[in-house]
Parts: sequence; C-alpha cells; structure tokens
Amino acid sequence: MHNAVLAALGLEGVYSRRRVDERGMAEAASEMRRGVLHGANITMPHKGTAARLADGLSSDAGRAGSVNTWTLEGSGRLVGHSTDVEGIRRVWVRAGLPTDRPVLVVGAGGAAAAAMVALEDRDLWCSARRAEAVSALAERVDVRFRPLEWGESLPGAVVVNATPLGMRGGELPGRFLEESVGLFDMAYLAGEETGAVRRMRERRMPASDGLMMLAAQAEASFEMWTGHRAPTGLMERVARAGTTGDG
Repeated sequence: MHNAVLAALGLEGVYSRRRVDERGMAEAASEMRRGVLHGANITMPHKGTAARLADGLSSDAGRAGSVNTWTLEGSGRLVGHSTDVEGIRRVWVRAGLPTDRPVLVVGAGGAAAAAMVALEDRDLWCSARRAEAVSALAERVDVRFRPLEWGESLPGAVVVNATPLGMRGGELPGRFLEESVGLFDMAYLAGEETGAVRRMRERRMPASDGLMMLAAQAEASFEMWTGHRAPTGLMERVARAGTTGDG
C-alpha cells in the first residue's frame, strides 16, 4: 500500500517488512532515532513493546494502550501513535455507519480499546466472552461504557467486531447482528467478505470490513511520515488486490 502511494505521488522512499523479536524492536527504535528509518508501523505482538520503547505517546496511543506507528520529532525524539483510532473514525464516515445509534463493541483487547477511544462520544456497550476482560478494559480506557452479556443482541446498535472471529476460524454469533443497524468488522478474509459482513449486506445494512480499516490506518501513518495525503481509495484497492492474489 505504502509503496503504491509513494510511486503515485512521485516521492522517494521504500516501505519494507521486518520480522523482529524484542532485540529487533530495540534496534529499530535506535535506527529511528538516528534517522536511518523515517517511520515504522508495528503490529502484534509488539504494540506494547513499541509503546515502552517510545520517548512519548500521542493522546490516542496513551489511552488505547498500544502503539502501531512511530514517528520522529525534534532532535531524535521517538513518538508512538495509534493510527487504529484515526482509522476507525475515517472508516465510520466512509462506510456511512450511523452516528446517532448505540455502539456495541465485541471484544476487550487492544482493538476494542482503540474503538472505545475513537467512539467515546457515543452510547457505548461492550461484550466479551470473559466478564473480567470487560472489567479490565474499563480500567485501562478512560471511556464510559456499559457491559452486555456475551451473545446478547442490542437492538438498534452498530456492532464493532474487535475480535478475530470471522478471520481465524469461527464466526461472530448471529445474535449480535440481530436487529443491529450497521457493522464495523475488523476481521477480513482473502478475496471474500466475512460471514458477518455478508449477512448485513443481505439485510441492506451498512457494513465495513477489516481491509477498509487496514487501509485507513495506513493512510494516517503515511500522512504523519510524509505530510502528504494518499490518493483517495488507492490503499484500499491495493490491499484488496493483495488479498486476492491479483497484485
């Protein structure tokens, strides 16, 4: 996605992947501070480590409790950000999801925390298999929400699937989607819609999938590093082509 946008805008640079352990994370942080790297994205399981290695955190990253983007500020100051939060806000608008309805966040991990921060001005609810995980989320994130029993529906709500269900086996329980008015599914499948997205589209309800989220958070990272906006829709098109083997 990033290389496609660099080429489209005529900017010099290369975005590449690294598989790292804890030592590799520390080395990457050092390279950032020395200007060898001009930016970095971090994925699981290193988002917590990325936060600890940073010299400072953005407000969103601090509240969500994880970092997926590093930038360099001033004279070698490494700052951690969570562009997941901004990605959620962007996709919500693009997908036409209602802004005046309750929101049911399914899950209680890092993705759920990002959703809570992004949507803190809504009527928020949360459901997870383990009630203690919901309680722990409430302690981590300074956002008001109400718990809902696992598998129960919330009529008139927009559902946010902040779990791997639908992506790594299993499906989001159908009850969550009963009488819902929209779906923000962070899961995605190669070349096809998740079962949850498919069910919502059959009901003619607005829905977004994880590839929209992936592209939106990448756009936010790119803008932080370069000061340039990605052409509308380019990153998402590249992401979808990549998951189907078309490019």
